[in-house]
Amino acid sequence: MLRNLLTTPGVPRVFAASLVARLPAATIELLLVLRVRELGGSYAAGGIAAGACALGLAAGAPIVGRAVDARGQTRVLAICTAITVVALVTLALVPAGTSLAIVVALAGLTGAAHPPLSACMRALWPRLIPDRSAQHAAYALESAALELVFVIGPAVVAGVVAARSPALALGLCALLLAAGGAAFTADRASRTWAPVAGRPRGAAGALASPGLRTLLAVLVCLGTSFGAIEVSVVAFCGEHGAPSAAGLFLAAWGAASMVGGLVAARRGAASEPVARLLALLGGLAAADLLVTAAPVPAALALAMVVAGVPIAPLFALVYQLAGDVAREGTATEAFTWLSTGIAAGLATGAALAGVLAQHEGAPAAFALAAAASVAAAVVSRRRPAR
Repeated sequence: MLRNLLTTPGVPRVFAASLVARLPAATIELLLVLRVRELGGSYAAGGIAAGACALGLAAGAPIVGRAVDARGQTRVLAICTAITVVALVTLALVPAGTSLAIVVALAGLTGAAHPPLSACMRALWPRLIPDRSAQHAAYALESAALELVFVIGPAVVAGVVAARSPALALGLCALLLAAGGAAFTADRASRTWAPVAGRPRGAAGALASPGLRTLLAVLVCLGTSFGAIEVSVVAFCGEHGAPSAAGLFLAAWGAASMVGGLVAARRGAASEPVARLLALLGGLAAADLLVTAAPVPAALALAMVVAGVPIAPLFALVYQLAGDVAREGTATEAFTWLSTGIAAGLATGAALAGVLAQHEGAPAAFALAAAASVAAAVVSRRRPAR
């Protein structure tokens, strides 16, 4: 299945372009913190800039997604890419002593205008690959590839380039986004993607679909769990005298998810996708309970691997179901709402887990992650449907 997918005419080129353009998204917020520090600001100021970028992305993505559904991919993506590249280059070039308000405004613009390459790629899959089983493999492969992107991005851009100069790293992000975005929008698959005639024009847009609202609630819960785990792992390692090990645990978690995605791509589509979604969510909740109960670092490492395996397959199913339940003509906006949901959950989970870890310890923060996973499983029983 994977070999057939990657040899389908047109698929490798547009998929690779989308991944290149998405590399900066994995590291921009971290780079903003480092850049503010380079300009002479504090970590708190850097956090404000990173938060402005995240808030801009969460608020702007559905608006841009709706514009794509109304006007097509080429023009909207080209405009958004140009604005974001200019904002990144400006952030890289501003001199020391620049007002925090200017940096925050540029960071917010970077997030709000960021081109929704993920949503656009997911909207293309059904047209590139008509076979439903192959579509599932595509969503699973994409989920696995994004795990790799979120490892390579911070490791190379933030870890290597930013060590020399955060400004240079922001410039590299601008170059990657410009090159990947240009290649994506120039591809025939993207250029010929056209809006659906007679698409819904109500204020609710994609959210008029009850099924999409269910999936959005599921992703908010999952995002809360993931955000809580990221903070909890750091707290756990600190409590056990190995603060530097946190990155290794999170890397193992991401690697396990990538493997799970590749297995899901080979396995093919489920005859009962909702039933498989329920099973995967139940498995994730059980695995997160194992994470919560881990008494020592070795046990946590094993539990993190177990908890990571269902993640990419889960997202593959969510994306496929979102395509099924999205009302005709709202696919791109639907996918952007999912991104907004996971982002909102990540922020909520990280904030709540930070408070719990500070006052009650890492086990309490891990318990929040497990509770959020259970909540996702409960919410999903509403059975997403159009």
